[in-house]
Amino acid sequence: MAEAILHGVLSGKLASPEDISVGEPVAERREYLSSQFGVTADADNVKLAKNADLLVLAVKPQDLGHVMGQLKGHLDSQQAALSIVAGAKMETLSNGLGHRSVVRVMPNTPAQIGAGMTLWTCSEGVDDSKKAMTKSVLGTIGQEIYVSDEKYLDMATALSASGPAYVFLFIEALIDAGVYVGLPRDMARTLVLQTVYGSTKLLMETGMHPAEAKDMVVSPAGTTAEALRVLEDQGVPAAIVSAVDAAYRKSIQLGQG
Repeated sequence: MAEAILHGVLSGKLASPEDISVGEPVAERREYLSSQFGVTADADNVKLAKNADLLVLAVKPQDLGHVMGQLKGHLDSQQAALSIVAGAKMETLSNGLGHRSVVRVMPNTPAQIGAGMTLWTCSEGVDDSKKAMTKSVLGTIGQEIYVSDEKYLDMATALSASGPAYVFLFIEALIDAGVYVGLPRDMARTLVLQTVYGSTKLLMETGMHPAEAKDMVVSPAGTTAEALRVLEDQGVPAAIVSAVDAAYRKSIQLGQG
């Protein structure tokens, strides 16, 4: 995800490579980032953070405490710290960094191709210029929505951040179903991917309600009606709701430590 943001910022020309520094403990990754993007890469987070306007924390949750401990006391009031760490609350970030200007961001993996969905919020210590900067950065990796209440971040974690996995599972099952009824796998893959892409694009471009679009496909006593009956009987819609609810509760649990 950090690399997706890096690529987005450079592709969107929000900054040049010489304006960006990356803290990376693994030497091989430092060499790759420097050669691939032309940015400065170093193992010393404190040194790199010194002159950063926007400091992005893109580490594993288990490493967050260590990194915040390194940076605590080294950030000034003109800097903002942006975290994409799942479950890390604003209070945790602010206390861990000893800093009142923090931004919490929940992106998803399609950000890798500039088609991400990101929900974000920030503390009162983040000034308008840093808010604008954050909005611009997140806009380079897809769509973004700002919310004033942090509670929506856990909900977005369960829905849009985890959502690609649900969609991929559905796509995989559809492809397998195509093979099951006799289609060659490569043909089934093409049929499914274009169907999912086209269906999504139809809803996005027309603003049509999903139920209305679904009714356009269903003919009385037809094949689609029969398939939908099976999905309803198997409890698929209810299972999706339960899955998202479980992910939401898990996100809250992670945030409580």
